[in-house]
Amino acid sequence: MHYVNGDSLAVHAGREDLEGLGVHALPIDLSTTNPLPGIEIGGDSYEALATGGRPIEGGSHVYARLWNPTVARFESALAQLEGADASVAFASGMAAMTAAILATTRDAKHIVAVRPLYGGSDHLLDSGLLGTEVTFCNETEVASAIRPDTGLVVIESPGNPSLELVDIAGVVRQAGDVPVLVDNTFATPVLQNPLAHGAAYALHSATKYLGGHGDVIGGVIACSEERAEGLRRVRAITGALLHPLGAYLLHRGLATLPIRMRAQQATAARVAAWLATRDEIEQVCYPGLDGDPRGLLRTQQRGTGAMVSIRLRDGYEAAKAFTSGVRMFTHAVSLGGVESLLQHPAALTHRPVAADAKPDRALVRLSIGLEGYDDLIADLERGLAATKAVRLHEVTQ
Repeated sequence: MHYVNGDSLAVHAGREDLEGLGVHALPIDLSTTNPLPGIEIGGDSYEALATGGRPIEGGSHVYARLWNPTVARFESALAQLEGADASVAFASGMAAMTAAILATTRDAKHIVAVRPLYGGSDHLLDSGLLGTEVTFCNETEVASAIRPDTGLVVIESPGNPSLELVDIAGVVRQAGDVPVLVDNTFATPVLQNPLAHGAAYALHSATKYLGGHGDVIGGVIACSEERAEGLRRVRAITGALLHPLGAYLLHRGLATLPIRMRAQQATAARVAAWLATRDEIEQVCYPGLDGDPRGLLRTQQRGTGAMVSIRLRDGYEAAKAFTSGVRMFTHAVSLGGVESLLQHPAALTHRPVAADAKPDRALVRLSIGLEGYDDLIADLERGLAATKAVRLHEVTQ
């Protein structure tokens, strides 16, 4: 069925078979193994799934490492929201990133990556753990960084944690025949669809906005069916399949994703504007505060999102005081849930990043949840008040 409204699609995508099953709520299949109709068709089923294909007609799902119907429903839903042929779900966002690298660099071991990236992704790429070599660059240098052995270009927009927007179509043009992977975690399919701008892969840490409630870890990549086969093959070999209960929770989360995203974004925009008036803050990082000079909020991203980063005027000590001074914001890593979080990227999520690419130690990242604006502002006031002691101490030294 075709849905004109994306909210309707979020509610109904991936549930097409429920009426035939005679159920209304999403079912959870926890089977680890499945009956085989016979030796030959069982073997054919195994081969199809282990090499990245889909279940064959009249066959078996064989084993949960290869295929699970609960996971497949979530994958179908996410693919529809991203406008993709398929999606492939993994046990975590990092498992998804690892699979994308392994699937694309078998014969071409070089990767081009545009910073900033999530610290875990940056660390994985920089480590060479998967036998690859990386060239880090900014988005205008991608073309010059491409080599004959480049197998993948990796970007994130908005970037983590400084929230710069990257021109996806521009990077795709520079990359030529090299596939581009976009980490779309911050924007979600509600605000951005990378494949519509030429990207080969749209990756999500599904733990964040897709789940939305801080109770499930997962990753997912939307792409063409041909590329999905490569990802599923890696997943089958490495055993990185998303657990069925996680798939159920993520699929359930998709139904409220658009309304959550719009509500959190509306509050975040107000919070960012208020923070920009404060003397304790040197810089507020939030899409659109600069006037959107490249027009990416008109042509690529359909909103400003719910992440805000701030750079405290009095440096690292002020950042420490601020994170300790709040009471309603939870000081914790992760993001995208219904509750507001804050964290210090340089000390936590981006701790493994090379020194020359590590975020400013004065920077604190905020994930705005569904609490009321007035309560959030009162809590931020508490945090900023705690930074005044830092300034007074410096003045008296």
